Amino acid sequence: MTSKRNVRESLAVLLRALKLPTFVAMYVEAAELAEKKGWSVEEYLHHLASHELEERKQRRIERNLKQANLPEGKALATLKLSKLPTKVRRQLPMLCEGTFVDRAENVLAFGLPGRGKTHLLCAIAHELVQRGFTVCFTPAYQLVQQLLVAKRELVLEQALQRLDRYDVVLVDDIGYIQQDREEMEVLFTFLSQRYERRSVMITSNLVFSQWDRIFKDPMTTAAAIDRVVHHSIILELTGESIRNEEATQNNKARAEPPAEREEN
Repeated sequence: MTSKRNVRESLAVLLRALKLPTFVAMYVEAAELAEKKGWSVEEYLHHLASHELEERKQRRIERNLKQANLPEGKALATLKLSKLPTKVRRQLPMLCEGTFVDRAENVLAFGLPGRGKTHLLCAIAHELVQRGFTVCFTPAYQLVQQLLVAKRELVLEQALQRLDRYDVVLVDDIGYIQQDREEMEVLFTFLSQRYERRSVMITSNLVFSQWDRIFKDPMTTAAAIDRVVHHSIILELTGESIRNEEATQNNKARAEPPAEREEN
């Protein structure tokens, strides 16, 4: 007669072969719990299957967060909501739900340097990953250079296809790019390729009327703006520079003399 121990060992091998690691880790403990609570076979399997799915979800989120390459520390928990304009604060919960991604809409954050554009969009991106979306964060200059190299090596289409795997591409600081024609063309190609198919999130310190600094050619500028703005949500970050305010507070704290120790 096959012993209970042999059955368990054989079952563990089968579960590993089926790639069910949570089943392997939990099935013995779950069987003991099932005996105590008088579960049916269906209830026992449901318990294991629900845990397996939850573990897979968490592993997928961790993998997607790593691949997203989001800057460390720029999450929703560290976002200073009180510094955001009221309208942006009201839009934030809806953006974090990700319905705009389902509709292939874009999110554009405009504002002068230091207003928290990058932190805001990265915080939204973190929440999107938690909800199962795939995200890729890239500084604009880095994206342009990668696409330019791909074009010169005749693999631009493959590079665009790799980016197309992401539900959202977050392009940071597009206003700092001072491009020549080749660089402008690959950026325009990227935006055109995702138009009405995949979402783009963009931060920029330049309003649309200044985008001719990026694309140089008036016709290309107008076409790029048209593709980005159509089906988009625009966030305007105004007010004082958050970075300057934090720097002032830090300098003030360092300048204050330490409190004198009380004598015992």
